Amino acid sequence: MKFSPNISRLEPSATIAVSTLAKRLRAEGRDIIDLSAGEPDFGTPEWISEGGIEGIRSGATRYTPVSGIPELRRAIAGYLESVGGKPVDWEGVVVGAGAKQALFNAAFALFGPGDEVLIGAPYWTSYPQMVVLARAEPIPVAGDADRNFLLTKADLDAACTERTRGLILCSPSNPTGAVYTLEELREIAEWAKEKDIVLIADEIYREIYFGDDRPCAPSILELPAESVGPYVLIDGASKCFAMTGWRIGFSYTEVEVAKKLGALQSHATSNAATPSQMAALSAYSDLERAREAKQEMAATFRGRRDKVVSLLQELLPQLSFVEPMGAFYFFIRVDALFRDGVSDSTALCSWLLEESGVAMVPGVAFGDDRFVRVSFATSDELMESALRRLAEVVGSPASTV
Repeated sequence: MKFSPNISRLEPSATIAVSTLAKRLRAEGRDIIDLSAGEPDFGTPEWISEGGIEGIRSGATRYTPVSGIPELRRAIAGYLESVGGKPVDWEGVVVGAGAKQALFNAAFALFGPGDEVLIGAPYWTSYPQMVVLARAEPIPVAGDADRNFLLTKADLDAACTERTRGLILCSPSNPTGAVYTLEELREIAEWAKEKDIVLIADEIYREIYFGDDRPCAPSILELPAESVGPYVLIDGASKCFAMTGWRIGFSYTEVEVAKKLGALQSHATSNAATPSQMAALSAYSDLERAREAKQEMAATFRGRRDKVVSLLQELLPQLSFVEPMGAFYFFIRVDALFRDGVSDSTALCSWLLEESGVAMVPGVAFGDDRFVRVSFATSDELMESALRRLAEVVGSPASTV
């Protein structure tokens, strides 16, 4: 069958080999500890779930406006106002089926053939593919590893050309957990404004933050208006409310752009699931209750982060890593373990899965084959067991595989 050129450059998932192996080993009865999860291991808060259930009972099961029910968009605008401390026009909010759809809408609506889009690297695996689907060119840009890969103006200047149209930035980062300070965000936003480059700011992990200086990671919404040019903010309920399966994300941008994003969505998926919107309405309508739930989750993740740092230093001192300031991932450098037959992150993850029963995500999925991503969205007991298994297989720094 002949396929459309729209998908001619799509690449298969870099994680499929490892995930397929994990499924096979489980089917064979092996005890597998999965550290690849990209979602919190908490249940959705009951009061939020009740909002969805009550929506179903009250008949909220029909189509809604494509960009979301006005009540939810207004509630999200109120939440964003609490983040940035300034008015937010609710008509700039477009609710979709997860932050992934919001990101796709933005990439597809704003970029096209001939455009280049800079992507902060290491990057979430879908960013380049979304740009490719828009028939634009993804350009990964990595900051200095000694700065946890955070970008500077110098990094961006070196990658920017006359064709550069956009910049995708994720903070806190998936996969590294690195977080930009407010001043660093301001520098990048001002650079993008000066270059007339659209900034897509993915802040889906903003509420999961481990700094002592503030309750949440810095947001583009906190920057003064004169520092910010055209931008699209991406956020959603998936991570901070443990609502991954509910599929509620949103974008916020200028009203004119939001109308275009809504028009695109109208021909792709139409509205996000109505009961899910009702659950999200409960979440975003009670900011105080929501804040307590999110802070409790963030505190748990912070305790796990600290424990994993200690375990890595004790059990695997030969491996360096980015110490996360947000999200729930460790990005661990493992190229020191490469040997004949195990010479890339995918082969290493497959080998370690076979030998230890621990599943991790190869760094090649995020644009850096020297690393693996480990999620600590699991219990302390499982996390410690997994790291001890890995240490037993890898052994001392002098060991070979």
